[in-house]
Amino acid sequence: MTFAKSLVLLSAVAALGACTDAGPDKSIDRGIDAKHLSQLKAGIWIDPNGCDHWIIDDGVEGYLSARLDKYGKPVCSGTAAPTMVTGDFKGGSTSLIGDPI
Repeated sequence: MTFAKSLVLLSAVAALGACTDAGPDKSIDRGIDAKHLSQLKAGIWIDPNGCDHWIIDDGVEGYLSARLDKYGKPVCSGTAAPTMVTGDFKGGSTSLIGDPI
């Protein structure tokens, strides 16, 4: 095996090895009342284009994610006016830190 082929093979192995580090679990709220995000209540924020986004407000931390259908396309349901939020997006948290908004 030539030096160039060995270098390419070593680079490929190193690149694949880097893929195994998944990093921190982002499904867990790491705030004062830490818990799995499924235990918090989500609301829906309607963006200026009329599309839905899941929203959770835990006092200090907040989470926002586009609401997608099973094909990965944005859901634009028209359940509220653009830039409005519906639902109990601050529910499920027992945080002692108040949210001034």
